[in-house]
Parts: sequence; C-alpha cells; structure tokens
Amino acid sequence: MDPALLREREAFKKRALAQPIIENRKKPKKEESTKSKSSKKQITTKDKPAISYKSMKGSSQYKFSVLAKIVKHMKLRHQRGDTHALSLEEILDETNQLDVGPMQRHWLSTEALVNNPKILVSQSNKFQFNPPYNLKDKKSLLRLLDKHDQLGQGGILLEDVQESLPNSEKAIRVIGDQIIQVTRPTDKKVVLFYNDKSLSFSCDEEFQKLWRSIPVESIEDQKIEEYLQKQGISSMQDHGMKSIRAQKRKKGSKRNKTFKKHNDHMADILEDYSQKGQH
Repeated sequence: MDPALLREREAFKKRALAQPIIENRKKPKKEESTKSKSSKKQITTKDKPAISYKSMKGSSQYKFSVLAKIVKHMKLRHQRGDTHALSLEEILDETNQLDVGPMQRHWLSTEALVNNPKILVSQSNKFQFNPPYNLKDKKSLLRLLDKHDQLGQGGILLEDVQESLPNSEKAIRVIGDQIIQVTRPTDKKVVLFYNDKSLSFSCDEEFQKLWRSIPVESIEDQKIEEYLQKQGISSMQDHGMKSIRAQKRKKGSKRNKTFKKHNDHMADILEDYSQKGQH
C-alpha cells in the first residue's frame, strides 16, 4: 500500500482513541416501574380532597356538638312546657341525630348527659332538663321572690326565671306590678324583685317637692349634721359596735395558798412521822 495512506490511517486511529465514547445504555425495567408508581401516587394524592377532622364522627368536636344540640333542645322543650323525661333514643329522634354511632351513644348515656348540670337522670334511665329553680306557675314564682325578699337575698335573674318557668313571659305579664324589674348597669341583665305593697306609703306632694329641692350631693355628712344641730334637730348617728378589749388575766400571786384540810374527824388517829424520820 501507499505509505501516505498508511500514515493517515494510523493518525485516524490515534485521534479516535483519544476522543471519549458515550454509550446510551438502556435503564432497567425496575427503575422505570418505580418511577411510574411514584408519579401515579403524586397524581392521586393531588386529586384527593383534604381530610377534615372536624367532620369525622369519632372526633371530640363532633361529640360535643351532638351534646350541645341535645342540651339546647331539652331547654327549649322545658320552656314550652314539655317537662316529661325522654330516653336517649327519643332525644336523638327529636334532634334528628339518629345517625350517631354506638360509641357516641355509650358516651352520651354513661358520661356526657349523666355529668351535665343542665340534665337530670331518672331511675328509669331517662333524661330531662334541670332548671335553676323548680317553678311550675306564677304562684310558685311569687313565693320564691317573696322568700328571697324576706331572707335578704335580693332578686332573681330574668334569664334564670325564663329557663325555670314554662311560658315565663306570659306569667310575668299576668303578675304585673307585683314584680319590679331592674336592669343591672354592669352587664345589662334584668333582675326581678318582689314588690311588697304592705311597705308602701303615701307622701304629701309638698313634702316631696321640698325634699327634692334641697341639693345635698356636694355637701358632706358632717356639715349636714352641724346644720341640723343649729336648727335644733337631732340627727341619727350610727354609733356602730363598740370594740371590747379582751381583759388581761392577772398573774397569780407567788404566796403560798392555804389549802382546805380534809378528814378532820380522823385527826386523833393520824400520826406525824416527819419528826421520827429526822432522828
């Protein structure tokens, strides 16, 4: 062969060996399968909606929402006048909660309703509303207010009366002026007081005008008392309780106390051995 061609061939081989060769190897089927599975999982998790624990029937929030609905229903039916006891199944039927599971039913019948202060449990394992006061009609309300007035316990909140007395608005309207309603300035709650008409008295209008015409808001009690004394009027004074100091006990005297002798009728028989012991 031509020596020139041989030299070119050798040079081509050297250049070919000097350049790196990249091979496109096929990936194993296992890696492809795992990648496809992971991609499918990502797609499925994105498509699924987020789980709401509030809507789950086993959560505590769901249980307490069922309990709150039951207590509210028992209160409303008591205010309507339906005071007879109901079983748990009847309560769930009236509150449209028959889909409550057995775990929640067991919790309601053994813990939640039994320990709730607004619910009473009868011997037949039935439930009814427990009002703040045992009121049946307007007469029982007047007796309760009169008792509070005589014992100096003040009034009763209107909301407690509404919870206790069925059809309370009608009863209060019929009672009329036998009850005094006062709105508390702190929380704007209405308080009912007994209006004892035996304590009411009539006063002359001229005396009322004179009484209201004298401003005494900016005057101290001591100045009012001095003015009354100058006019020859004796004012009432609150002397209060006098403090009684505890008397100190006197220390006992160090003198020898003379004791009374007993058994004087045996004076002839008894002998004194104090002198004999000294000898």
